Amino acid sequence: MPMAISPGLLVVAGSFAAFRLLNRGLERLVPPPPSARRNRWKWRNIWTSLAHSLLSGGGALAGFCLHPGLSEDLVGTHPPGAHSLVAVSVGYFLEDFVDMLCNQKLHQSWELLFHHSVVIVCFGIAVLLHQYVGFALVALLVEINSIFLHLRQILLMANLVHTTCYRLNSIINLGTYVVFRIATLAWMTRWLFLNRENVPPATYAVGTVGMAIMTPMNIILFYRLLRSDFFKSSREVQREKEQ
Repeated sequence: MPMAISPGLLVVAGSFAAFRLLNRGLERLVPPPPSARRNRWKWRNIWTSLAHSLLSGGGALAGFCLHPGLSEDLVGTHPPGAHSLVAVSVGYFLEDFVDMLCNQKLHQSWELLFHHSVVIVCFGIAVLLHQYVGFALVALLVEINSIFLHLRQILLMANLVHTTCYRLNSIINLGTYVVFRIATLAWMTRWLFLNRENVPPATYAVGTVGMAIMTPMNIILFYRLLRSDFFKSSREVQREKEQ
């Protein structure tokens, strides 16, 4: 009798393929401006990431609104839509991992590759076990801030740094960074600590290591954003655009 494939894994595979196709077709949908034509793969990559952030960040918010029980039970409650959203995100992070590995030098992308590896492992546990889906959905609230991080990169590549749009996005980006990224990660760390007796040791270890990695990475990124967008020199802006 053939072994049944987990529906969650099918969603992951479908998501990987869909984001791969989107990445390939984005240059036709959103042609790069002259300033971004030297780095076409990055232009496609950022727009693909923006599409995922809109889907996952909006989906996570909708999930908590439509299923209030999720916020009360982050471990056992797993509505099909929420579980699928986490699986879709695993597919995206796998696609982005492969895209960076194929198109960017390791010394430029190792931080994001490391970040994606941690997310894939943690979200993969939720998809396979049908547990901690609510906790994974909390983590996807971070993607609300990612929308503005990706818009910032798009504006940088389009040479629109000295515009009102860029300045407004910078302010919203920092605000959502504090609310949806730093505060969310702090809340997740607190939840793990308070519920350590109810979480299996292996899962608790994975979660704790994940938070220990993500928290300093996000604090460093916040410092870089502050320095770049509010205390930057023209040389730093040019260097960031070319990376």
